[in-house]
Amino acid sequence: MDQTVQLTNTTDDRGKLILRVLLAVLILFHGVSKLMGGLGFIAGMLEKMGLPGVLGYGVYIGEVVAPLLILIGVYTRAAALVVAINMIVALMLVHTSQIFTRNDTGGWAIELQMLYFGTAIAIALLGAGRYSLGGANGKFN
Repeated sequence: MDQTVQLTNTTDDRGKLILRVLLAVLILFHGVSKLMGGLGFIAGMLEKMGLPGVLGYGVYIGEVVAPLLILIGVYTRAAALVVAINMIVALMLVHTSQIFTRNDTGGWAIELQMLYFGTAIAIALLGAGRYSLGGANGKFN
């Protein structure tokens, strides 16, 4: 294999690893918080929108299970799509009023949520890379 191609592949795989670890760890903080504090407020918001509160348990999939899969690199693309969908739901439930506003420092009020969403989409498109349990050519990686 050409050295340039090999170096590019290694660099690409390292970049994928960094994206995966960053997204997974940051989303896991939110998931652990909900594991410790419960889902009462999410169930309440869902019920206020006319949806069953039990749907709030989906947060555990989007903020605990999916990030763990992304972190270890198994079913990475599917897990990243789950995180992206979770972010869309979070935007609809909590942040809709902030979509066209700025925060106190002049940035977009939902820039963090959009960064999570965009990173999840990038991981879904790129896959896990070779630094994963699923391997570069693993199923859904």
